[in-house]
This record gives sequence, C-alpha cells and structure tokens, in this order.
Amino acid sequence: MIDAIDLARFQFAFVVSFHIIFPAFTIGLASYLAVLEGLWLWKKEQRYLDLFKYWLKIFAVAFAMGVVSGIVMSYQFGTNWSVFSDKTGPVLGPLMGYEILSAFFLEAGFLGIMLFGLNKVGKKLHFGFSGEKSNWMIFNID
Repeated sequence: MIDAIDLARFQFAFVVSFHIIFPAFTIGLASYLAVLEGLWLWKKEQRYLDLFKYWLKIFAVAFAMGVVSGIVMSYQFGTNWSVFSDKTGPVLGPLMGYEILSAFFLEAGFLGIMLFGLNKVGKKLHFGFSGEKSNWMIFNID
C-alpha cells in the first residue's frame, strides 16, 4: 500500500525532474541568443536577427515554465516536507530568498528588455542586456 510519504516523494520527484529541464535549457539558450545578437550587430545580416527573434519566443516560454515549476517546487518544501523546512529554515530560507530576488526581479527585468526593448533602448544597449542576461543565468544557476 502506498502511504502519504511515498506519494509526496513521487510528486516532488516529478516536479524536480520537470523543473530541471527548463533552467538547463534556458541557460544554454541565453548564451546562444547573445551570440546571435552579437553576430547580427557585427555582420549586419538579417538572418541572425530573424533567428534571434525566433529563439527568443521559445526562450520566454521556457523561462516562464521554469518559474512556474520552481514556484510549485518551493511550495512543496513547506507542504510536503514541513519538518525538514522547519529544521533547515535558517539555512534554506535566505538561499530561497536570494533565488526569488535574483530570478524574479533581475532575470525577469533582463528578459523584459530582451523581449520588448530592441527598438526602445538601442541595438548596442539591447545587446548588453542580452549578454548580461546570459552571464547572470550562467553564474546564478536557478
């Protein structure tokens, strides 16, 4: 017979295995987008901009899915593993707070500029934000 703890473990394993796909994919894709935009600025060929815009949409959806699955995962720490969260709260609490601040504010800000700022902030500044988004995702792994 499957008891509640086994169901909680299965649920958490599913969410974690689903969530890890999205940060891994978006970290690599952010670097690729920065390279595409750099090639577009350097060589001035429209195909690089077209590729950038195509992959940017996929990047935005994957980023959003990673955020949503990450929110579910953080709630599961409190609901499924309340004793664990109680014992490790002084250590995990600040780490999760840092994760939320960096992911939701900085990364979402960079993503907003990447999505909507190409014609608003200028080409070179937009490239700077795309490169910074790539660097931030590499060094601040969600």
